[in-house]
Amino acid sequence: MLMAVATVVSRATGLIRQALQAAALGAGLLATTYNTANTVPTSLYTLLVGGALNAVLVPQLVRARATHPDGGRAYEQRLVTLVVCVLGVGTALAVWATPQIVAVYTPDTPHQHQAFQLTVTFGRFLLPQIFFYGVFGIYGQVLNAREKFGAMMWTPVLNNVVLIGMFGAYLGLMTVPERVEDITATQVRLLGIGTTVGIAVQALALIPFARAAGFRFRPRFDWRGTGLGSGINAAKWTLLFVLANQVSLAVVTNYANSADQQLPKAGVGYSAYTYAQIIWMLPQSIVTVSLVTALLPRMSRAVTEGRVADLRADLSRALRVSGVVIVPAAFLFLALGPQIATLVFAHGATDPTTARPLGHMLQMFGLGLIPFSAQYLLLRGFYAFEDTRTPFFMAVWISAVNIALATACHVLLPARWSVTGMAGGYGLAYLAGFALTARLLRRRTGGRLDDGALRRTYLKLLSAAALAAAAGWATAHACTAFLGGGTWATAGALGAGTLVLALAFLALARLLKIEELRSLPGLR
Repeated sequence: MLMAVATVVSRATGLIRQALQAAALGAGLLATTYNTANTVPTSLYTLLVGGALNAVLVPQLVRARATHPDGGRAYEQRLVTLVVCVLGVGTALAVWATPQIVAVYTPDTPHQHQAFQLTVTFGRFLLPQIFFYGVFGIYGQVLNAREKFGAMMWTPVLNNVVLIGMFGAYLGLMTVPERVEDITATQVRLLGIGTTVGIAVQALALIPFARAAGFRFRPRFDWRGTGLGSGINAAKWTLLFVLANQVSLAVVTNYANSADQQLPKAGVGYSAYTYAQIIWMLPQSIVTVSLVTALLPRMSRAVTEGRVADLRADLSRALRVSGVVIVPAAFLFLALGPQIATLVFAHGATDPTTARPLGHMLQMFGLGLIPFSAQYLLLRGFYAFEDTRTPFFMAVWISAVNIALATACHVLLPARWSVTGMAGGYGLAYLAGFALTARLLRRRTGGRLDDGALRRTYLKLLSAAALAAAAGWATAHACTAFLGGGTWATAGALGAGTLVLALAFLALARLLKIEELRSLPGLR
């Protein structure tokens, strides 16, 4: 719960930041140049070391702390040294190759050459984030291995505060441009440097917490014969896992950028897709990620000690507890996506007309949150076994389905609706992935996660959430008909619809005797 509270604060400030960003840059082609460039550092960091840090190295650190005579201290120092070296070299090469990297995500066509060049310029300012993402990741995992979870959850708030100040200055002190051609070099520098400074502050803020937990970085380069090889060997599959996801991301980004190029001011492409996905992932970030962060060291110990039944029980309970929030949230997005998008993003350079496609994307993402969250949890069962090979094949399967569906949308649908269709395809891809992951995990653990409690709970949750969403949708539309348009009318309709949905869901959940509801604070 402490992690969830920290994540709520982080995501709330992040939502303010995203709203200011949309007000400053809009949701069209100009915003897409910045958002595409800002996607690249995260993607490359994940490809270099991020996936391995999250999936492989916590079990390795836990094992080292439990089995090494020095409590794993030397192993930690060598590992951090190795990661920092990889990050330093990787960041330098990425900045040098910025144009080639950007070309993977957005085409350089004659009539859009200026947008491509602006994306490259942003990329040169933003790619140094790779190093700071890595510092944040490795120090966070050192803390997680010590079961110190709070700092990693709270420090992203600092990044959001920096970016809120940056976008506030941008809006308050400068003329807000509407086209790629209108943005000035000063504005580009402010956005580029400010965004990277935010990540640097977030990363460096972890160092005092690590020192307080007993970790002081001392570079060690004696890597041979020290056990790092097993971690690196396991990480090769995680690298391929991440690569499969990045291929899918690159394809979708290219298709979405194409829609922006065809309709540069309509808000139907990559920026709208990104904003909708950020809203959609809020429940996942608050609930599921917090559960996984706390459970992964515990599940790793259960596997080490041969308690596979305890691993199954942990996964089952995590799925059921997270579902109490994830399922109604998914139906909330389906029922009230346009109202959410309008209220949050229809300000400044983004008006209600350009926010509407974003709302439709949020609706299409909607129900996909359920298999997305469940699949994320189940993969951690494989990672507890230090099995990174199976998740790679899951990633290939999901990416292949996602690419196939995105390609169909790109080819068959007009630019106005193609990216909206891709949002729905993303959820369907994870539904296919969840089905296969559950089957393989059952084989890996030698049995089902439980005796049917999981299935019964989700049937009840889906029934309660669907009926509640229908009531919330009807309430919101009745309020809109009565109040009319405008920000306050939208806020009123959204507030009324959300309140009715929440109350109806809680009443139906109690009626259906969903016991996991007691896990939520204030509802015991």
